[in-house]
Amino acid sequence: MEAPMLLTPVDAVEVTVLVDNTMDVLLPGSPVVRRAPIKPYSFEQTPLMAEHGFSLMVTVQVGDRRESIIYDTGLGRTTMVQNMDVLGLNLESVRAIVLSHGHTDHHGGLAGLVERLGRRRMPLVLHPDAWRDRKVAFPNGAELQLPAPNRADLESEGIEVLERRDPSLLLDNLILVTGQVERVTSFEEGSPPGHCARTADGWHDDPWIWDDQAVVMYVRDKGLVVLSGCSHAGIVNVLRYAKFLTRVDYVHAVMGGFHLSGNFFEPRIAPTVQELQTLAPDVIVPSHCTGWKAVHAVARAMPDAFIQTCVGSQFRYVSAN
Repeated sequence: MEAPMLLTPVDAVEVTVLVDNTMDVLLPGSPVVRRAPIKPYSFEQTPLMAEHGFSLMVTVQVGDRRESIIYDTGLGRTTMVQNMDVLGLNLESVRAIVLSHGHTDHHGGLAGLVERLGRRRMPLVLHPDAWRDRKVAFPNGAELQLPAPNRADLESEGIEVLERRDPSLLLDNLILVTGQVERVTSFEEGSPPGHCARTADGWHDDPWIWDDQAVVMYVRDKGLVVLSGCSHAGIVNVLRYAKFLTRVDYVHAVMGGFHLSGNFFEPRIAPTVQELQTLAPDVIVPSHCTGWKAVHAVARAMPDAFIQTCVGSQFRYVSAN
């Protein structure tokens, strides 16, 4: 058994949803989540934008120290930075960028982010498989192209690329990037035929999407906060692996895409919900690619933990002491 990744406990974690599939200006808040304020004449002003993409700003706090990372950057070139402007956020506290995996709806906003950063040197943490061009070939012959990020362009703009298959720690051990997630469940079996990656000798099936990685923090006296972009490894595998790496037994909150939408994935909804009930997080926020059937199943099974998300929401997880 490998040595644990010793996460330094934090006093608070703030997670701001910069890009997601939905926007709802009337969604109510709660003690855990604050919604974007409704401003006078806001419907005529520059709005918060939703798209099929995902991006979070993650801020950890220890005493008076507050530092942030960007986890994924959405699909559109400017969606993430526009939403940051609408929310009144800036990049001064951002110390790193982490990509959950190489699909375009998670890295498409890198160009806009790099443009906003200027020549400021910024580390980008990703799995080496994130550089693979991919596509989804559908049974009817249609194809969805998923080009990879361009390494040369990023490095020419001052981005410091950090490739990691293994877990790594950021910000003086305040944030864990899981690296490649161990696949141990019997029902989280990868993607269907048709998800392909380009290699030196052409296109080949790529069912496992090994670059899938999550971000984990440890809120003192509460437990782990686990963020997952698409959970191609399976959200149960992600949570089990986070617990294994940190040797922290309790998951306080889980947020992100669970990838349970569509005919191929829907049979996994019931066993996933059953396992989530066993893990029993205090807060569960299914997002992005989870799918409406899975979101409703989670909400029915875990009504006290479930929180609906949307663009502009800020979730705050705070230590009891």
